[in-house]
Amino acid sequence: MKKHLLAVAVISAASASTGVMARDTINIVGSSTVFPFATAVAEQFGNTTDFPTPKIESTGSGGGMKLFCAGIGVEHPDVTNASRRMKVSEFEMCQDNGVDEVVEVKIGYDGIAMANSKEAGQLEFTPRDVWLALAKDVPNPEGGEELVANPYKTWQEVNPDLPDVAIEVLGPPPTSGTRDAFAELAMESGCKTFDWIKAMKSEDKSKYKAVCHGVREDGAYVEAGENDNLIVQKLEANPDAIGVFGFSFLDQNLDKLQGSKIDGVAPTFDSIANGEYPVSRSLYFYVKKAHVGTVPGIEEYVTEFTSDKAWGTDGYLVDKGLIPLPEDMRAEVADAAQGMQPMSSPK
Repeated sequence: MKKHLLAVAVISAASASTGVMARDTINIVGSSTVFPFATAVAEQFGNTTDFPTPKIESTGSGGGMKLFCAGIGVEHPDVTNASRRMKVSEFEMCQDNGVDEVVEVKIGYDGIAMANSKEAGQLEFTPRDVWLALAKDVPNPEGGEELVANPYKTWQEVNPDLPDVAIEVLGPPPTSGTRDAFAELAMESGCKTFDWIKAMKSEDKSKYKAVCHGVREDGAYVEAGENDNLIVQKLEANPDAIGVFGFSFLDQNLDKLQGSKIDGVAPTFDSIANGEYPVSRSLYFYVKKAHVGTVPGIEEYVTEFTSDKAWGTDGYLVDKGLIPLPEDMRAEVADAAQGMQPMSSPK
Protein backbone atom coordinates (compact mmCIF):
# COMPACT_ATOMS: atom_id res chain seq x y z
CA MET A 1 0.00 0.00 0.00
CA LYS A 2 2.82 2.40 0.92
CA LYS A 3 4.58 1.67 -2.37
CA HIS A 4 1.38 2.41 -4.32
CA LEU A 5 0.84 5.69 -2.44
CA LEU A 6 4.46 6.63 -3.15
CA ALA A 7 3.92 5.93 -6.85
CA VAL A 8 0.80 8.12 -6.84
CA ALA A 9 2.78 10.87 -5.10
CA VAL A 10 5.58 10.59 -7.66
CA ILE A 11 3.08 10.85 -10.52
CA SER A 12 1.41 13.84 -8.92
CA ALA A 13 4.74 15.53 -8.26
CA ALA A 14 5.96 14.86 -11.78
CA SER A 15 2.74 16.25 -13.21
CA ALA A 16 2.93 19.35 -11.06
CA SER A 17 6.58 20.00 -11.91
CA THR A 18 5.90 19.88 -15.64
CA GLY A 19 2.54 21.61 -15.56
CA VAL A 20 0.81 18.52 -16.91
CA MET A 21 -2.72 18.00 -15.68
CA ALA A 22 -3.89 14.59 -14.54
CA ARG A 23 -5.55 12.67 -17.36
CA ASP A 24 -8.33 10.13 -17.56
CA THR A 25 -7.34 8.52 -20.88
CA ILE A 26 -4.87 5.64 -21.16
CA ASN A 27 -1.90 6.53 -23.39
CA ILE A 28 -0.40 3.69 -25.43
CA VAL A 29 2.61 3.75 -27.78
CA GLY A 30 4.75 1.21 -29.60
CA SER A 31 4.69 -1.45 -32.30
CA SER A 32 2.95 -0.89 -35.64
CA THR A 33 2.33 -4.67 -35.77
CA VAL A 34 0.49 -4.72 -32.44
CA PHE A 35 -1.27 -1.41 -33.23
CA PRO A 36 -4.33 -2.95 -34.99
CA PHE A 37 -4.83 -5.46 -32.15
CA ALA A 38 -4.50 -2.78 -29.47
CA THR A 39 -6.83 -0.51 -31.44
CA ALA A 40 -9.50 -3.23 -31.63
CA VAL A 41 -9.27 -3.78 -27.87
CA ALA A 42 -9.30 -0.03 -27.18
CA GLU A 43 -12.44 0.46 -29.28
CA GLN A 44 -14.21 -2.45 -27.59
CA PHE A 45 -13.09 -1.14 -24.20
CA GLY A 46 -14.34 2.37 -24.97
CA ASN A 47 -17.69 1.07 -26.24
CA THR A 48 -18.45 -1.32 -23.39
CA THR A 49 -17.16 0.51 -20.30
CA ASP A 50 -17.49 3.97 -18.77
CA PHE A 51 -13.81 4.70 -19.51
CA PRO A 52 -12.65 6.82 -22.46
CA THR A 53 -11.21 4.98 -25.47
CA PRO A 54 -7.41 4.78 -24.99
CA LYS A 55 -5.17 6.92 -27.19
CA ILE A 56 -2.76 4.80 -29.25
CA GLU A 57 0.27 5.94 -31.26
CA SER A 58 2.24 3.74 -33.67
CA THR A 59 5.86 4.63 -32.87
CA GLY A 60 7.61 1.32 -33.50
CA SER A 61 8.71 -1.04 -30.74
CA GLY A 62 12.03 0.69 -30.10
CA GLY A 63 10.52 4.17 -30.14
CA GLY A 64 7.77 3.02 -27.80
CA MET A 65 10.25 1.59 -25.32
CA LYS A 66 12.14 4.90 -25.17
CA LEU A 67 8.95 6.82 -24.46
CA PHE A 68 7.64 4.24 -21.98
CA CYS A 69 10.89 3.95 -20.03
CA ALA A 70 11.55 7.70 -19.85
CA GLY A 71 9.85 8.02 -16.47
CA ILE A 72 6.79 7.99 -14.25
CA GLY A 73 4.15 10.71 -14.60
CA VAL A 74 1.14 11.45 -16.78
CA GLU A 75 3.37 13.01 -19.44
CA HIS A 76 4.75 9.48 -20.05
CA PRO A 77 2.83 6.56 -21.65
CA ASP A 78 1.07 3.96 -19.53
CA VAL A 79 1.47 1.05 -21.96
CA THR A 80 3.83 0.20 -24.81
CA ASN A 81 3.23 -2.43 -27.50
CA ALA A 82 6.12 -4.50 -28.84
CA SER A 83 6.58 -6.98 -31.65
CA ARG A 84 9.52 -8.52 -29.83
CA ARG A 85 10.43 -8.96 -26.17
CA MET A 86 11.79 -6.04 -24.16
CA LYS A 87 15.59 -5.94 -24.38
CA VAL A 88 17.80 -6.07 -21.27
CA SER A 89 19.08 -2.58 -22.12
CA GLU A 90 15.49 -1.28 -22.26
CA PHE A 91 14.59 -2.93 -18.96
CA GLU A 92 17.64 -1.29 -17.38
CA MET A 93 16.67 2.08 -18.90
CA CYS A 94 13.27 1.72 -17.27
CA GLN A 95 14.86 0.90 -13.91
CA ASP A 96 17.27 3.84 -14.15
CA ASN A 97 14.36 6.21 -14.77
CA GLY A 98 12.24 4.96 -11.86
CA VAL A 99 10.00 2.68 -13.91
CA ASP A 100 10.89 -0.20 -11.65
CA GLU A 101 7.69 -2.28 -11.91
CA VAL A 102 6.80 -3.33 -15.44
CA VAL A 103 4.11 -5.90 -16.23
CA GLU A 104 4.86 -8.00 -19.31
CA VAL A 105 1.90 -9.40 -21.29
CA LYS A 106 2.60 -11.87 -24.09
CA ILE A 107 -0.47 -11.72 -26.33
CA GLY A 108 0.11 -14.21 -29.14
CA TYR A 109 2.18 -14.91 -32.23
CA ASP A 110 2.76 -13.30 -35.58
CA GLY A 111 4.73 -14.21 -38.67
CA ILE A 112 6.90 -11.81 -40.60
CA ALA A 113 5.81 -12.03 -44.19
CA MET A 114 7.68 -11.25 -47.36
CA ALA A 115 4.93 -10.49 -49.83
CA ASN A 116 4.35 -9.12 -53.31
CA SER A 117 1.50 -8.11 -55.58
CA LYS A 118 -0.80 -10.82 -56.89
CA GLU A 119 -0.10 -9.39 -60.35
CA ALA A 120 3.31 -11.08 -60.16
CA GLY A 121 4.16 -14.73 -59.46
CA GLN A 122 4.49 -16.14 -55.96
CA LEU A 123 8.11 -16.27 -54.85
CA GLU A 124 9.99 -18.82 -52.79
CA PHE A 125 13.13 -17.95 -50.85
CA THR A 126 15.56 -19.64 -48.55
CA PRO A 127 16.94 -17.64 -45.61
CA ARG A 128 20.28 -17.65 -47.47
CA ASP A 129 18.61 -15.96 -50.46
CA VAL A 130 17.16 -13.29 -48.18
CA TRP A 131 20.46 -12.57 -46.47
CA LEU A 132 22.51 -12.47 -49.68
CA ALA A 133 19.98 -10.09 -51.24
CA LEU A 134 19.73 -7.68 -48.30
CA ALA A 135 22.97 -7.86 -46.30
CA LYS A 136 25.30 -4.89 -46.33
CA ASP A 137 28.37 -7.11 -46.77
CA VAL A 138 28.38 -10.63 -48.23
CA PRO A 139 30.94 -13.32 -49.06
CA ASN A 140 32.93 -12.52 -52.19
CA PRO A 141 31.10 -14.26 -55.08
CA GLU A 142 34.53 -15.16 -56.49
CA GLY A 143 35.22 -17.33 -53.45
CA GLY A 144 37.27 -17.28 -50.28
CA GLU A 145 36.47 -16.20 -46.75
CA GLU A 146 36.23 -12.51 -47.51
CA LEU A 147 33.36 -10.06 -47.11
CA VAL A 148 32.67 -7.47 -49.81
CA ALA A 149 30.05 -4.76 -50.28
CA ASN A 150 26.88 -6.41 -51.58
CA PRO A 151 27.22 -6.60 -55.40
CA TYR A 152 23.87 -8.26 -56.16
CA LYS A 153 21.46 -6.20 -58.25
CA THR A 154 18.83 -8.81 -59.20
CA TRP A 155 17.23 -11.79 -57.46
CA GLN A 156 18.54 -14.07 -60.21
CA GLU A 157 22.12 -13.07 -59.36
CA VAL A 158 21.44 -14.28 -55.81
CA ASN A 159 19.81 -17.54 -56.93
CA PRO A 160 19.39 -18.64 -60.59
CA ASP A 161 15.93 -20.03 -59.73
CA LEU A 162 14.64 -16.55 -58.82
CA PRO A 163 13.31 -13.93 -61.28
CA ASP A 164 15.60 -11.62 -63.24
CA VAL A 165 14.21 -8.49 -61.60
CA ALA A 166 15.89 -5.83 -59.52
CA ILE A 167 16.07 -6.39 -55.77
CA GLU A 168 13.69 -3.88 -54.21
CA VAL A 169 12.45 -4.64 -50.71
CA LEU A 170 10.24 -2.23 -48.77
CA GLY A 171 10.53 -2.78 -45.07
CA PRO A 172 10.51 -1.29 -41.58
CA PRO A 173 13.17 1.03 -40.10
CA PRO A 174 15.66 0.15 -37.32
CA THR A 175 13.25 1.39 -34.61
CA SER A 176 10.78 -1.35 -35.55
CA GLY A 177 10.44 -4.63 -33.69
CA THR A 178 9.56 -6.21 -37.03
CA ARG A 179 12.96 -5.14 -38.36
CA ASP A 180 14.69 -6.60 -35.27
CA ALA A 181 12.83 -9.90 -35.59
CA PHE A 182 13.34 -10.09 -39.36
CA ALA A 183 17.09 -9.60 -38.90
CA GLU A 184 17.24 -12.31 -36.23
CA LEU A 185 14.86 -14.87 -37.71
CA ALA A 186 15.38 -14.50 -41.45
CA MET A 187 18.68 -12.79 -42.14
CA GLU A 188 20.76 -14.38 -39.38
CA SER A 189 19.38 -17.81 -40.32
CA GLY A 190 20.70 -17.28 -43.84
CA CYS A 191 23.98 -15.73 -42.70
CA LYS A 192 24.98 -18.67 -40.50
CA THR A 193 24.63 -21.13 -43.38
CA PHE A 194 28.18 -19.99 -44.15
CA ASP A 195 30.23 -21.97 -41.64
CA TRP A 196 33.10 -19.48 -41.48
CA ILE A 197 30.68 -16.66 -40.63
CA LYS A 198 28.86 -18.82 -38.09
CA ALA A 199 32.24 -19.38 -36.39
CA MET A 200 32.50 -15.61 -35.81
CA LYS A 201 29.81 -15.83 -33.12
CA SER A 202 32.14 -17.50 -30.64
CA GLU A 203 35.13 -15.39 -31.69
CA ASP A 204 33.61 -11.90 -31.95
CA LYS A 205 29.89 -11.72 -31.15
CA SER A 206 29.51 -8.03 -32.05
CA LYS A 207 31.17 -8.50 -35.44
CA TYR A 208 28.99 -11.56 -36.11
CA LYS A 209 25.84 -9.57 -35.33
CA ALA A 210 26.97 -6.65 -37.49
CA VAL A 211 27.60 -8.99 -40.42
CA CYS A 212 24.41 -11.04 -40.05
CA HIS A 213 22.02 -8.20 -39.15
CA GLY A 214 23.53 -5.38 -41.23
CA VAL A 215 21.19 -4.22 -44.02
CA ARG A 216 22.46 -2.71 -47.26
CA GLU A 217 22.02 1.03 -47.74
CA ASP A 218 22.37 1.35 -51.52
CA GLY A 219 18.65 1.55 -52.31
CA ALA A 220 17.84 -2.17 -52.63
CA TYR A 221 16.25 -2.06 -49.16
CA VAL A 222 13.89 0.89 -48.75
CA GLU A 223 12.89 1.95 -45.24
CA ALA A 224 9.16 2.56 -45.57
CA GLY A 225 8.53 3.92 -42.08
CA GLU A 226 6.21 2.54 -39.42
CA ASN A 227 3.14 2.63 -41.68
CA ASP A 228 2.63 -0.89 -43.03
CA ASN A 229 -0.38 0.27 -45.04
CA LEU A 230 1.99 2.50 -47.04
CA ILE A 231 4.05 -0.57 -47.97
CA VAL A 232 0.88 -2.31 -49.20
CA GLN A 233 0.07 0.68 -51.44
CA LYS A 234 3.60 0.71 -52.89
CA LEU A 235 3.47 -3.02 -53.65
CA GLU A 236 0.26 -2.50 -55.58
CA ALA A 237 1.98 0.21 -57.62
CA ASN A 238 5.12 -1.87 -58.28
CA PRO A 239 4.53 -5.63 -58.78
CA ASP A 240 8.31 -6.28 -58.86
CA ALA A 241 8.81 -4.99 -55.32
CA ILE A 242 8.62 -7.09 -52.15
CA GLY A 243 7.36 -5.90 -48.77
CA VAL A 244 8.28 -7.02 -45.26
CA PHE A 245 5.61 -6.71 -42.54
CA GLY A 246 3.63 -8.64 -39.96
CA PHE A 247 1.32 -11.47 -41.08
CA SER A 248 -1.74 -9.56 -39.88
CA PHE A 249 -1.23 -6.96 -42.61
CA LEU A 250 -0.87 -9.68 -45.24
CA ASP A 251 -3.98 -11.38 -43.87
CA GLN A 252 -5.96 -8.14 -44.18
CA ASN A 253 -4.80 -7.61 -47.79
CA LEU A 254 -5.02 -11.08 -49.35
CA ASP A 255 -7.14 -9.67 -52.15
CA LYS A 256 -4.08 -7.69 -53.34
CA LEU A 257 -1.02 -9.48 -51.98
CA GLN A 258 0.46 -12.97 -51.65
CA GLY A 259 3.00 -14.21 -49.13
CA SER A 260 6.31 -15.60 -50.34
CA LYS A 261 7.32 -19.08 -49.22
CA ILE A 262 10.33 -19.39 -46.91
CA ASP A 263 11.98 -22.81 -47.04
CA GLY A 264 8.88 -24.03 -48.87
CA VAL A 265 6.37 -22.81 -46.27
CA ALA A 266 3.94 -19.95 -46.92
CA PRO A 267 2.94 -17.59 -44.08
CA THR A 268 -0.53 -18.72 -43.01
CA PHE A 269 -2.47 -18.78 -39.74
CA ASP A 270 -1.91 -22.54 -39.37
CA SER A 271 1.78 -22.58 -40.36
CA ILE A 272 2.57 -19.86 -37.82
CA ALA A 273 0.43 -21.43 -35.07
CA ASN A 274 2.10 -24.82 -35.41
CA GLY A 275 5.62 -23.39 -35.71
CA GLU A 276 6.17 -24.65 -39.26
CA TYR A 277 6.69 -21.18 -40.75
CA PRO A 278 10.29 -20.27 -39.84
CA VAL A 279 9.94 -16.48 -39.57
CA SER A 280 7.53 -16.11 -36.66
CA ARG A 281 7.72 -14.31 -33.32
CA SER A 282 5.84 -13.48 -30.12
CA LEU A 283 3.96 -10.21 -29.57
CA TYR A 284 3.74 -8.27 -26.30
CA PHE A 285 2.58 -5.21 -24.47
CA TYR A 286 4.03 -3.74 -21.28
CA VAL A 287 2.21 -1.89 -18.50
CA LYS A 288 3.65 0.71 -16.11
CA LYS A 289 2.39 -0.54 -12.75
CA ALA A 290 3.02 2.82 -11.03
CA HIS A 291 0.27 4.36 -13.19
CA VAL A 292 -2.35 1.77 -12.18
CA GLY A 293 -4.92 3.40 -9.92
CA THR A 294 -3.90 6.90 -10.99
CA VAL A 295 -4.71 6.82 -14.69
CA PRO A 296 -8.17 5.19 -14.63
CA GLY A 297 -9.00 2.03 -16.54
CA ILE A 298 -5.57 0.42 -16.96
CA GLU A 299 -6.49 -2.77 -15.07
CA GLU A 300 -9.80 -3.01 -16.92
CA TYR A 301 -8.06 -2.53 -20.29
CA VAL A 302 -5.64 -5.36 -19.47
CA THR A 303 -8.57 -7.57 -18.43
CA GLU A 304 -10.33 -6.87 -21.74
CA PHE A 305 -7.20 -7.65 -23.77
CA THR A 306 -6.60 -10.92 -21.93
CA SER A 307 -10.21 -12.11 -22.10
CA ASP A 308 -11.23 -15.11 -24.21
CA LYS A 309 -13.61 -12.92 -26.21
CA ALA A 310 -10.58 -10.86 -27.31
CA TRP A 311 -7.51 -13.11 -27.61
CA GLY A 312 -9.13 -16.55 -27.45
CA THR A 313 -9.27 -18.97 -30.37
CA ASP A 314 -12.64 -17.53 -31.41
CA GLY A 315 -11.89 -13.99 -30.21
CA TYR A 316 -12.23 -10.80 -32.19
CA LEU A 317 -8.42 -10.39 -32.38
CA VAL A 318 -8.14 -13.61 -34.39
CA ASP A 319 -10.27 -11.86 -37.05
CA LYS A 320 -7.54 -9.21 -37.14
CA GLY A 321 -4.82 -11.81 -37.78
CA LEU A 322 -3.55 -12.57 -34.26
CA ILE A 323 -2.30 -16.15 -33.77
CA PRO A 324 -3.47 -17.03 -30.24
CA LEU A 325 -1.35 -18.56 -27.49
CA PRO A 326 -2.14 -22.12 -26.41
CA GLU A 327 -4.99 -22.26 -23.88
CA ASP A 328 -2.85 -23.12 -20.85
CA MET A 329 -0.40 -20.33 -21.66
CA ARG A 330 -3.23 -17.83 -22.09
CA ALA A 331 -4.53 -18.73 -18.63
CA GLU A 332 -1.08 -18.32 -17.08
CA VAL A 333 -0.39 -14.99 -18.79
CA ALA A 334 -3.88 -13.67 -17.95
CA ASP A 335 -3.44 -14.49 -14.26
CA ALA A 336 -0.08 -12.68 -14.09
CA ALA A 337 -1.31 -9.71 -16.16
CA GLN A 338 -4.59 -9.19 -14.32
CA GLY A 339 -2.73 -9.58 -11.02
CA MET A 340 -0.25 -6.91 -12.19
CA GLN A 341 2.77 -9.09 -11.42
CA PRO A 342 5.97 -7.20 -12.37
CA MET A 343 8.44 -8.95 -14.64
CA SER A 344 12.01 -9.76 -13.74
CA SER A 345 14.89 -8.83 -16.05
CA PRO A 346 14.46 -10.36 -19.54
CA LYS A 347 18.02 -11.79 -19.46
